[in-house]
Amino acid sequence: MTSPGIRPRRAATLLATVGALVAACLLGTATPSGAAEEPVTAQATVLPVQTTGPADKRFNIIVLGDGYTTDEMPAFRADVEKHLNVLWSTEPFASYRSYVNVWAVEVPSAESGVDCDPGLDSPRRDTALNMGFWGGCDADSVQRLLTVDSDSATALADLVPGSANANRQIVALANSDTYGGAGGTYATASGDNALSSLITPHEIGHSLGKLQDEYDYYARGVPGGAYSGGEPSSVHHTLLTEEQMKQQRAKWWRWLGERSESGGVIGRFEGGMYSTKGVWRPSKHSIMKTLGYPFDQVEREVMTQKISAKVDLVQGHTPNTAAIGDDRTVWVDTLHPVGGELDVVWRLDGRPLRSTGDARTLDLRRLHPARGTHRLTATVTDPTPFVRDPAIRASAALTRTVAWTVDPAVTTPREPVGAAFTGHTDTTAPVGSASVVYADTTHPVDRTVTVRWALDGRPLANPGNDRDLDLGALRLRPGTHRLTARIAGTPSTLTWTVDAIPATAAYALSKPLRTVHQPGRPMEYVYDGPFTMKLTARDDRAGSVVTQFRVDGDGWQTYYGWPTDADAPFLFTPSGTAIDDLVYGKLGRTRAVPWDEAAPDYGTHTIEYRTLDSAGNVSAPKSFLTTLLPPGAAKGAAAG
Repeated sequence: MTSPGIRPRRAATLLATVGALVAACLLGTATPSGAAEEPVTAQATVLPVQTTGPADKRFNIIVLGDGYTTDEMPAFRADVEKHLNVLWSTEPFASYRSYVNVWAVEVPSAESGVDCDPGLDSPRRDTALNMGFWGGCDADSVQRLLTVDSDSATALADLVPGSANANRQIVALANSDTYGGAGGTYATASGDNALSSLITPHEIGHSLGKLQDEYDYYARGVPGGAYSGGEPSSVHHTLLTEEQMKQQRAKWWRWLGERSESGGVIGRFEGGMYSTKGVWRPSKHSIMKTLGYPFDQVEREVMTQKISAKVDLVQGHTPNTAAIGDDRTVWVDTLHPVGGELDVVWRLDGRPLRSTGDARTLDLRRLHPARGTHRLTATVTDPTPFVRDPAIRASAALTRTVAWTVDPAVTTPREPVGAAFTGHTDTTAPVGSASVVYADTTHPVDRTVTVRWALDGRPLANPGNDRDLDLGALRLRPGTHRLTARIAGTPSTLTWTVDAIPATAAYALSKPLRTVHQPGRPMEYVYDGPFTMKLTARDDRAGSVVTQFRVDGDGWQTYYGWPTDADAPFLFTPSGTAIDDLVYGKLGRTRAVPWDEAAPDYGTHTIEYRTLDSAGNVSAPKSFLTTLLPPGAAKGAAAG
């Protein structure tokens, strides 16, 4: 399957660009005549990596591994962790991680590695999913096109009960350190390449968000021509000017002028959809153009809608198929985003009940409705600032209403229901200092169950929605804290460790020409040529840490070492270094392709760095200065 409007052969070529939108399917390897074929599922093991709820009520990411032998399964698990850590550091996945289940399906391969890795003359491997570079060893394809047997991938994903095509994304990792991948119905990536974990959110942007590539080239090293079509259907490409977008209230007009999450401001930047001229995108760079950057606000809004559409904001509610009496409580159970609380508004006959304050339970006995029937509703809304389009806000993905008919003549039968917790944020792992923690309870018809929260033994005021607690609003002091949730009047208690200590990062630079330390200014390192930077991170708790950096206030980039070697430091040069016709490490103004602005940026630059730990804590950025001297200036600088 290829993206709309792209011919199959053309789709194969697209993976010559980093993370291009490509999907491909291969037939499995042939079985010798007369031999019984063992199903790929026979030796498979499904491991829950992250469980936030029943699979049929969650968005399920199912990660498959190919070319990993039985002895190499620890390497597969490490690759899964690496890819997920980058995904959870990327918005909106970070805020909606609680909507997602992750499953790893381990199926041992007879041989290590995958087909045609790295060249067409490399051997074919006996593997479970028949993954292969070069579009499955096709001489007319490209090396980076990493394909998977679709039937085998589907069969393995079907082992996860409750998952289906409508609520899952399959990601297949190859046991390889060669760069490669594909996107579409199935996302693929090499498991252990320096850049491979950055491909996963990009490819999910294609397959889930239907986002388009923002590259201004069709094949690597060949500038795209001028765009000649009409107004693109892509939400993040346009022919309109900024003024026309505002006048017509079209495309990303609501975000114009905002500081872009991926650097600069949201505006109008020429190039995209494989064309260099004649079409414009919202940001200079984003994850759909350059790996390592985040989704910008335009893309993030789409991804928020798409993730939310895979789940139901209302996870359960008082039955509403028949009229209910006014002698009882009514309830809704909602989802619980990590990044913010959902709003609940109760209405009786269309009038908001102001005193309910986002509560998930309403005691009808306090309302005393008149005789006759009444319409009661609970509207659950996600108030996320990631969405500005009212149509998206009002869609079923972000707004859900449950209605009941209330008839005071109806008597509610009493069935004893004890007060107990029914679901909660995982208590076995630390929670971050900015997370929303939740605790759901049972729903007796004759009383309201109240949850009381305490931090380090001190009660916390949490009026209204007592099922959620927003730790970010508390502005916790650095350290480790003890959070508890208790059902009032019972001994039932949940306890969490709150990690309010972000991971720390350190940098190591190649030897400078000299250093300058002035009071009130960061350390400055003076160079007369290229220099390297290696970032490392430390945390006081288990779990991987994602490190990021940015130059001169541009967008934050995930640090990945060097494209050809994850353990090698990042190299900064005056004009950048071209690798496979993409440019890395230009100091100052970014440069993605060889035909971008190549003027070297000499002078002083600010490099900031920070960490994102496994609990979701983001460290305050630290910085240092680098001064790159133009040719001929080094002698004078050394003398000075």
